[in-house]
Amino acid sequence: MAKIIYTESYIKRAKKFSKRHPDILLQYEKTLKLLELNPFHPSLRLHKLEGKLSDLYSVSISISYRIFIVFIIDEDKIILIDVGNHSEIY
Repeated sequence: MAKIIYTESYIKRAKKFSKRHPDILLQYEKTLKLLELNPFHPSLRLHKLEGKLSDLYSVSISISYRIFIVFIIDEDKIILIDVGNHSEIY
């Protein structure tokens, strides 16, 4: 089981995200729990990013919203970097 690390900048972004998307907060929380238990679970749709973000990974919270959590996998830690929709992050 991986440990999730919440950076200060991620916490600020997550607060803004939760205000903009209150309707998917339960799915967001479920995604974080699943990420901690098994980051490779198929429902997360884990994928490595490309280009300037090639050191990072992303998982989807919701197909309809196309919301992503961007993070770094470092040994047994997952360091959260950003959360938002596709255009906000990329």
